[in-house]
Amino acid sequence: MATMTAAAPAKTGANSGGKEALVQVRGLKKHFPITSGIVIQRQVGAVRAVDDVSFDVFKGETLGLVGESGCGKSTTGRTVLQLYKPTAGTVTFEGRELTALSSEELRKTRQRMQMIFQDPFASLNPRMSVGRIVSEPLEIHKIIPNRKEQQEYVENLLERVGLNPFYINRYPHEFSGGQRQRIGIARALALKPSFIVADEPISALDVSIQAQVVNLLEDLQEEFNLTYLFIAHDLSMVRHICDRVAVMYLGKIVELASADELYENPLHPYTQSLLSAVPVPDPIVEMDRQRIILTGDVPSPANPPKGCNFNTRCPVAFDLCYQEPDPELIEHSPGHWVSCHRT
Repeated sequence: MATMTAAAPAKTGANSGGKEALVQVRGLKKHFPITSGIVIQRQVGAVRAVDDVSFDVFKGETLGLVGESGCGKSTTGRTVLQLYKPTAGTVTFEGRELTALSSEELRKTRQRMQMIFQDPFASLNPRMSVGRIVSEPLEIHKIIPNRKEQQEYVENLLERVGLNPFYINRYPHEFSGGQRQRIGIARALALKPSFIVADEPISALDVSIQAQVVNLLEDLQEEFNLTYLFIAHDLSMVRHICDRVAVMYLGKIVELASADELYENPLHPYTQSLLSAVPVPDPIVEMDRQRIILTGDVPSPANPPKGCNFNTRCPVAFDLCYQEPDPELIEHSPGHWVSCHRT
């Protein structure tokens, strides 16, 4: 069996059929300091939101990042884009090491990587019209300086994401949640990026609207040759849109495989418990299916348990799980990586 470490990249052939990695993440950590004191503050601990994460995102694919709330998914996405400065580790995008870039170089590189935020109500400036929101990236990066051409470009973008271009002078409060998220998608597309982090882009939307937004993202991916890191907790939707899926628990990736392989043959006890909660449309299958109900809550990332992070809730934990930390990701079968003492 092969081992994935922070220093050794994943085997692209085993994971992607020979595709080229657009984003390479190695040993990524993001720890938020816990301080004490009023006048003189000193660090007394750290919240290990992301703790030694390694993965690749291949050109043209959608990599899903799933797990419970608080497991570090959103922090991982923001740290990959350098919205948070990583505590340790490296992020390579299009062959360039992002953590080594100067502020000006990073600003230029951000044209090629964008983010769709989770909350369409909070991510749009209520004082700016739709036209200003979508055109702001163009002005910052001095693209299409001509006002008339800029307006035509924005109108075409709005039309492409399913909005009436005549809405260009309206404000966010005049739109529904689904329409606001489409505005956010248009803003992310404005600079023609190659990589987009979609941070739970449908979780705040009505169920009737979610499928429309997911279908839109798929259409845009095909049209603009986009690569997605799709962060979500809805596992049924993840299987629909993602090529591969990485499962996170308490700041670490515990399993990584193609979507079909992960759903058909989950190896980590945490993945098995998550998938057992996904409803099946067949009532006969649903009746006979065994649910794996986890006890307790997710431990605090400021005080993770000794040994494996999952040992406090794992139904199959044994002595080694309480003594040794999570093992490195092991390639159990071609393209299927798992971090578990049981495998």
